[in-house]
Amino acid sequence: MSVPIVSVIVPTKNSSSTLAECLKSIKKQSYKNVELIVVDNFSSDSTPKIAKKYADIFFTKGPERSPQRNFGVTQAKGKYVVIIDSDMNLSSNVIGHATDLMESNQKLSGVVVPEESFGQGFWAQCKKLERSFYIGVPYMEAARFFLRKNYQTLGGYDETMVSGEDWDLSQRMESFGKLGRIDDLIFHNEGHISLWKSIKKKFYYAEKFSRYKNSQRSSNHVSQQTSIIGRYGLFFSKPGKLFRNPILGIGMLFMKTCEFGFGAAGYLKAKLHQT
Repeated sequence: MSVPIVSVIVPTKNSSSTLAECLKSIKKQSYKNVELIVVDNFSSDSTPKIAKKYADIFFTKGPERSPQRNFGVTQAKGKYVVIIDSDMNLSSNVIGHATDLMESNQKLSGVVVPEESFGQGFWAQCKKLERSFYIGVPYMEAARFFLRKNYQTLGGYDETMVSGEDWDLSQRMESFGKLGRIDDLIFHNEGHISLWKSIKKKFYYAEKFSRYKNSQRSSNHVSQQTSIIGRYGLFFSKPGKLFRNPILGIGMLFMKTCEFGFGAAGYLKAKLHQT
């Protein structure tokens, strides 16, 4: 029985602080028939040097991560493709278990791999707590493991989107069948988060969110994904978890409130510019 090739696509941009650990985690997968492709967006740091040490294939391509991802898939040989960001580390069985799931159920269109955050400092711990509430919530998670031919049929990620593109592709992929899910984790390296950095990032992505929000493909999900009441309902549905460490729980709620406020401001700014 043949063992299918799985192509892992990693887009990069000045990713030297996290890239080595990301690529090491891919090379250490228990599943060995893996093709590792790094697509770099003209980095000015040591990212290309690190990438070439571990990657099977290295390309330079811009201007954003979605075009990088899509280009990488056009160069891939695998039956399956996995899209991993350069600040993510894979637990050792992610690719093996996702491949087994897809091979055993031909009706699946992709596989969701849950994410757990880690990082340095108080706000990184708040982000870890927040992300833990999204595990197993279908409208908050997105697939990263796909059958390559389906990915290419859909055209991959929508390159006009800078925000919401992960959700968008998962939703379009469901036209081929349901999404599967494994329990193995992707560990997302948040680094050292400051509150100001977090809310500025939310403002930037909220400015770009209208393209996803206005897409007909997102209509069944966007109200849940953007509902402030729904998000707080999700947090307070598990009060023991939320307030196991009261300071951390209150900090997370404060951070999320700030992000929602700046996100709303970013979205309104974009809407005003469109009028």
